[in-house]
Amino acid sequence: MSLFAPAEHRSAASVPPPSPDATPRRRARFHTLAVEDVRPLTEDAVEVTFTVPAELADEYDHLPGQHVALRTTLDGVEVRRSYSLCRAPEHSTDGQSTRLSVAVKRDEGGLFSTWAQTGLHPGFEIDVMSPQGTFTSALPDLDQRHVVGIAAGSGITPLMALAHTVLARSETSRFTLLYTNRSTLDVMFLEDLADLKDRYPTRLALHHVLSREQRTAPVLSGRIDEEKLRTILRVLIDPADVDEWFLCGPLSLVDLCREVLADIGVSRARIRFELFTTGEEPLRTARPVEMRDGQRTVRIEVTLDGVSSTVESPVDAHESVLNAALRVRPDAPFACAGGVCGTCRARLVSGSVTMTENYALEPDELERGYVLTCQSHPTSDRVVVDYDV
Repeated sequence: MSLFAPAEHRSAASVPPPSPDATPRRRARFHTLAVEDVRPLTEDAVEVTFTVPAELADEYDHLPGQHVALRTTLDGVEVRRSYSLCRAPEHSTDGQSTRLSVAVKRDEGGLFSTWAQTGLHPGFEIDVMSPQGTFTSALPDLDQRHVVGIAAGSGITPLMALAHTVLARSETSRFTLLYTNRSTLDVMFLEDLADLKDRYPTRLALHHVLSREQRTAPVLSGRIDEEKLRTILRVLIDPADVDEWFLCGPLSLVDLCREVLADIGVSRARIRFELFTTGEEPLRTARPVEMRDGQRTVRIEVTLDGVSSTVESPVDAHESVLNAALRVRPDAPFACAGGVCGTCRARLVSGSVTMTENYALEPDELERGYVLTCQSHPTSDRVVVDYDV
């Protein structure tokens, strides 16, 4: 999951100290929460709501657009998956708890998403990481602002929270949602979106694009390709009238939107994007590494919760900093392990690394020396990272 940053290679060394006025991030931590409700959204998607006890309310305070990681054990193996929060913070009527809601859509062959359709039920307890992510609005206020969201499939999840917030916090704000699915039956939050449209009829523009179902307007029928997107931006959405863009979906759609928007002159500073999948099988535990006598190694030092640990990593293994760290610190934070969610973020204190992918760190974070440890591979004999900064 990401904000601004495209996939890129990066080497870092001699990094500067963090800016004193930089926005701090909380260290991600798991807590066991109980499932309060499971609500069907489509035939293959459910909304899962968790109860957050009062003593953990501060840990789970969040901004619209952020995400959490869920952790459980399936068939004897630890499994983690990241899901965007689909609603703004909700408090119980007695004021003793808050609620978190995520939407889980079944992926073909997906271990966790398939299990979640039947395995999660009210009263079930599961580990939920504190909210993370920067797929949030940077606008200082929402008066007279126009925000546009473009989503595909389960990419609607964070945009639900964002749309509610943009429209509720100002009487003069506007939100336009372009949402693409195969058919009406695949539209998640269909009734919720209709209710939102009824509540804000003049300030919410809702455009459903269906790739396998004919709509009255040809521009809303079929797959979104470059030609169709440019037509939409000409007849339905005026880019010159938009203050902020949120893109969420598969890499192909996000890349298409970013390229077209850049081509028509939209500043990258106004575009925020998030991926809901990278197509990679997420890391579950540290992958084993064979150590042989006499082979060259890299010394990796990790600081986590105020405790420093050291591990030797064979150069020939080409393992990530996260994989090496997990061999001595199984509690090292991570979720997707695909460079998307940003949970494994740490500051490079010494040494240099190359990041294979980066869909999560902002340019200013890169400049201050932050890396995604799941994608960082050492290029120096010694690497020191700090998760606590």
